[in-house]
Parts: sequence; structure tokens; C-alpha cells
Amino acid sequence: MSKVVLATGNQGKVKELAALLSKHNITVLPQSEFNVPDIAETGTTFVENAIIKARHAAKITGLPAIADDSGLEVDALNGAPGVYSARYASDICGDEVTDNDNTNKLLAELLNIKEQDRTARFHCILVYMKHEHDPTPIICHGVWQGSIATEKHGEQGFGYDPVFWQESLNMTSAQLPREVKNKLSHRGQALKQLVDQLSFAKVNN
Repeated sequence: MSKVVLATGNQGKVKELAALLSKHNITVLPQSEFNVPDIAETGTTFVENAIIKARHAAKITGLPAIADDSGLEVDALNGAPGVYSARYASDICGDEVTDNDNTNKLLAELLNIKEQDRTARFHCILVYMKHEHDPTPIICHGVWQGSIATEKHGEQGFGYDPVFWQESLNMTSAQLPREVKNKLSHRGQALKQLVDQLSFAKVNN
């Protein structure tokens, strides 16, 4: 069984990817098992940041690496918070910014924006690199369309889920059952693409 390191400290992401890839004889190991330190995400796009993280993990571990970078794009804010989604409110709250801080800032920024103008989408980029010098990494992109609610609803999920409104379901992503969210979400879409591409690559090697 081949091994791949996942460039994240998020155990939820590790379990989710491990379950999908185990069917293809691929074992997913968190970078924490190799004491991989965090690296500054200096890219200006989700793709750049995911590649930075994957290359860093591959370099230190000597294994193929998978990394993701994801965030929220709000049309009324010209694409913000974008690549700064995880630290959107750091200008107010400092380095200890929380999901709640970020969500509160987002709601404040959209306070006077009409419902029809609150369109938004989640993006997830997943990158697979065979090694640190891989010139042709696999890049997968999942997109989840929605809008921003005027207040928080639901206790599931994390990040901006309590305000990410799904019109067709009449609820936020934080109100969705986990299995439903995983099928619809940007990360779920990107993961499916990655599994399909890794399976194809393995068959054709």
C-alpha cells in the first residue's frame, strides 16, 4: 500500500481523505507524524498556497503530498475574504482570531447589502505532488455556490458555515447533515476529483 502525507493539522480532513483513498490502497498520513512545521502561506491565490504547502511537506517527508487551500469569495466584497478567509478579522482581533470573529466581521461588512446581492461561493483547491520538484502536480478545484445569510444558523461545520445559505435547501451549511454537506461541498467535490485522477494515474502507470 502506497503512502501519501497530508499537509494539514486538521484531523477531520485527514480522516475524510483517508477514508476515500483507502479504497485505492493509499494510506494517508498527517504531516504531524513527521513533525513538519507550518510554512507561511505567501501566495495570492488558493492554488499558490496549496502548492506551497504540498511542496513543503513533500520536501521534508520524502513522500508524495496532498495539500488543500480553501476559502470564501463574496461578490459584494470584490472576492474577499478570499485567501485571507481564515484570518479575515485578524486586523481587529490579532493572531488569535476565531471562526466567530471572522463571521462577525463578514456580517458587519454586509450589513447594508441587499439579499439578492449577497451571492458567494466556497472554493477548495487540492494539490497532489509526487515529490517536491514535481513539475506537473495534480490540481483539483471544487466550487460550492450560495449566499451569505443576515444572521447565523446551525451548529454543524466550522468557519463560515453558519452564514453560508443554501437557497434550494432553505438552510445554512451549518444546518446540513454531515453526509449531505460532504456531497455538496467544495471540499467534497475536490476530493472526488482527486480520487478519480489518482485512480486514473494508477491504472495508466
